[in-house]
Amino acid sequence: MKVLVIGNGGREYALCWKLNESPKVDKIFVAKGNGGTLSFCENIDIDVKDIDKLCEFAESEHIDLTVVGPEDPLCDGIVDKFRENGLKIFGPDRECAQFEKSKEFTKKFLEKYNIPTAKYMSFTDYENAINSLEKFSYPLVVKADGLCLGKGVIICQNSEEAKNALYKIFKDRVFGSEGDKVVIEEFLTGEEASLLCLVSNNKLYPLERAKDHKQIYDGDKGPNTGGVGTYSPVKASKELENNLKEVCNKIEEGLNKEKLNYSGILFIGFMIENDKPRVLEFNVRFGDPETEVLMPRLDCDLFEILNKTIDGSLEAKDIRWKDDYCLTVIMCSGGYPSSYEKGKLIKGIENVEDDILVFHNGTKVDKNLLTNGGRVLSITALGKTLKEAREKAYKDVEKISFEDAYYRKDIGVK
Repeated sequence: MKVLVIGNGGREYALCWKLNESPKVDKIFVAKGNGGTLSFCENIDIDVKDIDKLCEFAESEHIDLTVVGPEDPLCDGIVDKFRENGLKIFGPDRECAQFEKSKEFTKKFLEKYNIPTAKYMSFTDYENAINSLEKFSYPLVVKADGLCLGKGVIICQNSEEAKNALYKIFKDRVFGSEGDKVVIEEFLTGEEASLLCLVSNNKLYPLERAKDHKQIYDGDKGPNTGGVGTYSPVKASKELENNLKEVCNKIEEGLNKEKLNYSGILFIGFMIENDKPRVLEFNVRFGDPETEVLMPRLDCDLFEILNKTIDGSLEAKDIRWKDDYCLTVIMCSGGYPSSYEKGKLIKGIENVEDDILVFHNGTKVDKNLLTNGGRVLSITALGKTLKEAREKAYKDVEKISFEDAYYRKDIGVK
């Protein structure tokens, strides 16, 4: 069987790595892939947003399954296009992808179906947004409504910061048209956690939970990023498990009542306090870096369960997990998530232990292996305990180097 994976980050590398384990998979193509996927896949030079060319490639190569990594092509309707041409593809259609394309769309859905979330207001006008700040207490959260590569959320500690955030979005247009609408939310306290669910005909099949670390600096300080480290599993009380199940049931109810046909993956971001989860966001694709810790723990054939999800034959018993903990530390380019330089020589990967997984996020090969993004490498380790996985990962992070490399030192400490 031939598989096409669309994307070029650590998430896509981890998906390719897991798909490559399947005895049913003979060849994996990646568009565009990175310096790591080159070693066991065939990288193809087609942009993730060029849906027509991707569809033509899938037809000409007789691709048996396409797996979409990033959100942009999903929101642009790649699934609809592939299905129209009789091609099997994993991911939600354009209508369902609105859950990620518009934060307001998601907030309205959550509100309508009594799914716990933060109180909010949405605005398309700068002055109205400024005048409504007095209705919120601080800290508060300002979100650009559209897709912003995980960087459209700004936590504001006071009125001055909130006004500055609104000015940047509405006036400076830092997120372009993705900031035409802004959502202002109450700030939720608690512990952030992620739950990814396979969704087959609107039925949710939760995967095991992962704990992401969004902020760039130790102690959860500094600006938000796309995620700079994570671990799995995250233990939960019986009460929390029941509450999470209730949220999933309400989501299923909402999908059915809205007459949507969701098939693919649904990422649910939670804030959990006193075992009560409230939904921060929905994403319509595998999380990054959550995928980097879930794939090593998945104890079944990914190719098989993705096909069953699409075909509507998936059962909960099909999804099996290793008991091990898994932790990943992301090595970043200095300056990320703001400006950073690319093209730095990466040294030392050959020195890591055999049982350490190095998932490439932003790399390229130009005679040598070079940095090519803000998040560069995900150093990933399995262990019988979280402490063991953490110690193994950090021990091997120290063996790898590139100019201005940065990584958090406290992933998995709390």
